[in-house]
Amino acid sequence: MELNEMPFEGDRPIDGYGPGFFRIGGVAHEGALAVLPGEVRQWGGWEDLETLLNARDRIDVIFVGTGAEIAHAPAAFRDALEEAGLGVEVMASPAACRTYNVLLSEGRRIGAALLPVG
Repeated sequence: MELNEMPFEGDRPIDGYGPGFFRIGGVAHEGALAVLPGEVRQWGGWEDLETLLNARDRIDVIFVGTGAEIAHAPAAFRDALEEAGLGVEVMASPAACRTYNVLLSEGRRIGAALLPVG
């Protein structure tokens, strides 16, 4: 098997995660996060639509990490983001981190809203 390093230009990849934290660009951040073009900030969870909607002119798709296991996003949350023209992909946080990194390396207009694992 051949392994290739993924190039990242501009925004930082999600390097890792663990109980209650995510490491982005080598810096550990605690709690739920919004990883958006040019910024990493605390995310208030399902009720915090404003943080994500404020980035709608910079992203096309938001990956929503629901923690260690996949869970359904509240209908009002998904509806508000889709109404604003954002694609919403809900998955467990580990899968959201991996998917975010792959699409980031391709130069896509993406963001991630992540609930911590464990």
